[in-house]
Amino acid sequence: MQEKAGVIVSVVMGSDSDLPVMEEAVKVLEAFAVPHELFLTSAHRTPERTTAFCRGASKRGVRVIIVGAGAAAHLAGVIASQTLLPVIGVPIDATSLQGLDALFATVQMPGGIPVATMAIGKAGAKNAALLAIRILALEDADLLKKLHSFVRKMAQEVERKHENLKK
Repeated sequence: MQEKAGVIVSVVMGSDSDLPVMEEAVKVLEAFAVPHELFLTSAHRTPERTTAFCRGASKRGVRVIIVGAGAAAHLAGVIASQTLLPVIGVPIDATSLQGLDALFATVQMPGGIPVATMAIGKAGAKNAALLAIRILALEDADLLKKLHSFVRKMAQEVERKHENLKK
């Protein structure tokens, strides 16, 4: 397994076809200068690889894991069952069920194995990164300042759009 030093957020995918969605999380992490990695593993096809990832994540300094998966989407739950790190699940639209199968598989975890589940798709990936940043900002004053600035800019954008409506 390739190890990347200094990583504090792992963005994990069940398939390379999940990358276009999970790139939204990467963009947010990069905008906030949060050290991160991309990791590909399958709960069903490579269970040993998934277990090895879980066992090594905390030791490598990872503090939050974002997991994107479609269809059966058991990956976030499997990872959450093997680590005490916060796991944020992003259901991905990969079947004719338009992501609902992935949403239910990700959100319906048994008591004691939490997965913070976001919306289906790109908005969910973006929010997963923002939730990871909020978690990290609890102990990082610089990151908290960036988060406050981000929220202010969003509010200013709404105000600007409102003013444009008047024109």
